[in-house]
Amino acid sequence: MNHELNHLSQLVRQVAAEEILARFTEARVSTKSDGSLVTETDVAVQRRLGEALARDFPGVVLLGEEMSAEEQAACLDAPEFWALDPLDGTSNYARGFPGFAVSLALIRQGRVELGLVLDPLRDECFSAALGAGAWLNGAPIRPFAPSESLGDCLAMIDLKRLPAETRAALFAPGGFRSQRNLGAVALEWCWLASGRVQLYLHGSQRIWDYAAGRLIATEAGAPSHLYHKAQGREDNRFGLDARLAIAAASEPLLEHWRDFLAPALPFVRDA
Repeated sequence: MNHELNHLSQLVRQVAAEEILARFTEARVSTKSDGSLVTETDVAVQRRLGEALARDFPGVVLLGEEMSAEEQAACLDAPEFWALDPLDGTSNYARGFPGFAVSLALIRQGRVELGLVLDPLRDECFSAALGAGAWLNGAPIRPFAPSESLGDCLAMIDLKRLPAETRAALFAPGGFRSQRNLGAVALEWCWLASGRVQLYLHGSQRIWDYAAGRLIATEAGAPSHLYHKAQGREDNRFGLDARLAIAAASEPLLEHWRDFLAPALPFVRDA
């Protein structure tokens, strides 16, 4: 790991211990205008990390989930910015389910250069640097696939955010062995990267959800595609619009996965 990732790991671990773990099962919860949950922890973590990052990395702006859309859009024009989800998996956290994380990515000139995802309950810090590899607590990670057959794979699928008419097709013969869903996008990418699942499908994630996790998966060796959810086309540009994501533990598996998904999601074969 490089020195920036080491520093970020220490910083995020400290804030997570003092703000996330200290409030687990006790944080005050409210509902945002889009119906999603937010807790006092989300706000506190974003404030703490925002202050620390501004101090330690002057000139790099912060795009955080708990900012207004206008503030977020302004960050996209900056030559370099942080993409932060202060508490990925807020619904899990608010209900006591042990699946949540902090996700932080550094984006420079349109490329994700650093990514870090911390699971504070398990003390698992996933990280990656562009072109240098991916790690879990400092040890290199790689995806795992028992074979090139979809039927041997565990699939991480978020059913809630997929079009209702596509869901039945996902359980057609020839697909995955079994299906899981964590409810924390950044962790799902990292579990793919570290060999805990082999296939991935998520219908709607934002830049703060996927920026760090996807870099970690890519650097570990798990290929992926992002599609503009509203327009149904591949789109790897950084914007605020939602993306549909598919990924797999290897290129052959990803090709089989795309073929399997194409009847329900035809645009995944256009990439």
